[in-house]
Amino acid sequence: MTGLFQSQTFPATLPDHTQLPESDGTFVKNFQEHPQSVLLTDSIEPILKQIHPDDQYCIGQDSGIYWRLTQPLERGVLAPDWFYVPFVPPTLKGQLRRSYVLWQEYVAPLIVLEFVSGNGAAERDRTPGTGKFWVYEQGIRVPFYGIYEVAKAAVEVYHLIENSYHRLEANDRGHYFIPQLGAELGIWQGHYSNTELPWLRWWDAQGNLLLTGAERAEIELQRANTETNRANTETNRANAEAQRAEKLAAQLRALGIEPEE
Repeated sequence: MTGLFQSQTFPATLPDHTQLPESDGTFVKNFQEHPQSVLLTDSIEPILKQIHPDDQYCIGQDSGIYWRLTQPLERGVLAPDWFYVPFVPPTLKGQLRRSYVLWQEYVAPLIVLEFVSGNGAAERDRTPGTGKFWVYEQGIRVPFYGIYEVAKAAVEVYHLIENSYHRLEANDRGHYFIPQLGAELGIWQGHYSNTELPWLRWWDAQGNLLLTGAERAEIELQRANTETNRANTETNRANAEAQRAEKLAAQLRALGIEPEE
């Protein structure tokens, strides 16, 4: 892996996620970033459960990826807004992950997503050794890298081919297909977390929006209410028929005719 260790003296035993700083002291850039990460995770998890019935995967949300050993340690870490790593345990030795350490796990994330809050220069920085674009492409070698700009209602996705990123073309739905997930990434204009925005979301391979747990629950509630209303309508209709039949029987009896005859 390119530049994993710099030419410095380090202890014989390399630090793990419990010994490395879990924060570089920076703040989340805006209030939209947290619900955006939750939206991505919540909606893709049913797909990940199908891919990983053994639960061997992890998702990072504004969590550090230590990709090279440096002094100070914080110079060798990037904290993507969202990333997914397949075929690794969600915890290590019974402990929650504080960061993702490449020299401890060796498996690179399949996809990394950055949410632009400025002009996008940092997310497209190709400066060797420090620029985010360069690190994801040449340092960590992430197969898919997405840059999401809520202000432009746009996302661009890059695919690592022969050691360099190539920008993908959107399909006829305006989405980007990630084959290993069997899912598409794109922009959805809608209301989520009490805010109307062009959100970054997942669709399945047929173009069906992948719903959050709350959205699925709302649909189930609407379906249950519809069934209840239908059952109530049928009950009311049956009661009306019974009342009509009883009224007719009473009229026949008044004429001296038994209804059974």
